Amino acid sequence: MRVPLLFSAFLWFVSEAHVIPLTEMFGEIRTPNFPDSYPSDSEVTWNITVPDGFRLKLYFIHFDLEPSYLCEYDFAKIESEEQILATFCGKESTDTELAPGQQVITAPGNFLSLTFRSDFSNEERYTGFDAHYSAVDVDECTERSDEDLVCDHHCHNYIGGFYCSCRFGYLLHTDNRTCKVECSDNLFTQRSGIINSADYPNPYPKSSDCLYKIELEEGFVINIHFDDNFDIEEHPDVSCPYDYLQIKAGRREFGPFCGEKSPGRIETGSNSVQIIFHSDNSGENTGWRLTYTVTGTSCPDLRPPLNGQIEPSQSKYTFKDQAVISCKPGYHVLKDNVEMDSFQIECQKDGTWSNRIPTCQIVNCKLPKDLENGFFTFPTAENITTYQATFQYSCREPYYEMVPNITSLYTCDARGTWTNDVLGARLPMCQPVCGMPHFSRTKLARILGGNIATKGISPWIAMFSRSENGGPFCGGSLIGNKWIVTAAHCLHHELSPDNPVLTPSSLFELSSFKVRLGKRISNAS
Repeated sequence: MRVPLLFSAFLWFVSEAHVIPLTEMFGEIRTPNFPDSYPSDSEVTWNITVPDGFRLKLYFIHFDLEPSYLCEYDFAKIESEEQILATFCGKESTDTELAPGQQVITAPGNFLSLTFRSDFSNEERYTGFDAHYSAVDVDECTERSDEDLVCDHHCHNYIGGFYCSCRFGYLLHTDNRTCKVECSDNLFTQRSGIINSADYPNPYPKSSDCLYKIELEEGFVINIHFDDNFDIEEHPDVSCPYDYLQIKAGRREFGPFCGEKSPGRIETGSNSVQIIFHSDNSGENTGWRLTYTVTGTSCPDLRPPLNGQIEPSQSKYTFKDQAVISCKPGYHVLKDNVEMDSFQIECQKDGTWSNRIPTCQIVNCKLPKDLENGFFTFPTAENITTYQATFQYSCREPYYEMVPNITSLYTCDARGTWTNDVLGARLPMCQPVCGMPHFSRTKLARILGGNIATKGISPWIAMFSRSENGGPFCGGSLIGNKWIVTAAHCLHHELSPDNPVLTPSSLFELSSFKVRLGKRISNAS
């Protein structure tokens, strides 16, 4: 069985004011002699103190004091931190006196004082009062209004106190309530970007020191433009004593800036910029945002080569801009005697281009490949072999015909290749023609017989001659690229009538005769 712990304070008789300190978390307070009548000419004060994080409440379960106009005679007075919370007397409230009834008196803090005073005489018997007090936890998270005491982000209440915490990415300051950011190591290397105070456009963190660096190559100049929505805590008489933003660019400094007037556009003249932002532990200002861009050293205008083009085509080129030179179809880039599809140059920090503009040279397919048993012809005597030039293959007719049977026109394309509409880059073939002779056998004539032979009438178009004197002795017919048919007796010595047997020793040595093609001998008298 739990027995509640009660604290009772009794004073039977005092002739002078008496002060009783109370520090328990709860207790009971009674007038002297309660429940008998209290003594006259008495004054007792109970000073109740509990730990920080609590407030006190007090109420009466019995109250019976001498009534008087405005409680001038006997009374119970309740105070807290030099503030009178209530003065009671009588038993029930009237127009001129106030009794507590069921009222609960709550102190704003952790201290409450209850004073009982009786005058020198009572005409009737009054029993006094029986009061109870207790400590009540203060919810600082919902009740605190002092800016210097509330949490920046999250407040957590517990019995007797509270603590603060911060959102992700923030750090709790040593004051245990302010949330600051770690923003001293921000580096920007892109050619453009946006930088703003933390949580913009919401109030920026307190007690923070931020450093933002913009670092670019030499040859670039950084330009900064602040948004019109600019709000940094200021002072009406002193220049930026609380929060401020300052910019350092090389040997130049801009600012400090604060207030609601945007700095606008700032041309730093440098490729390296530091943006410094400081905030103290007070204020609710929305901060700032800026956009930075860069401009580079200008390079001379570019003109494309003849039959060429430049991409991208710009009216102005600055540092780090790149341009690609290419040529129209049928032309290729020529740089230092090297052929290529395109060539890239870059604007340098000193305002010059990394290389000269190359030229565009027309594609040359060069001479066509030889066609076996055929030949090629150009339409003009110049034998042009460059882009869009043409030539035609032909077979040696009537002995060869083209396979497949196509228009054998080839054109030099943009890649430098001879191409045909049907075969592409492949070559046709010249195939031998077989069939009946064009002349009757009655018209056949011997080449080696003194008669004039009509062209094409005799198959004997090869001549065998002696190596020593060059005199002809037989004829032959060409039956292939490397073969000739002739009579057998043309290739051996005359056989002995006594022993007409052909032996290897009877054959002519290859070095003893020659074969000539296409030679015509005429002995006209």
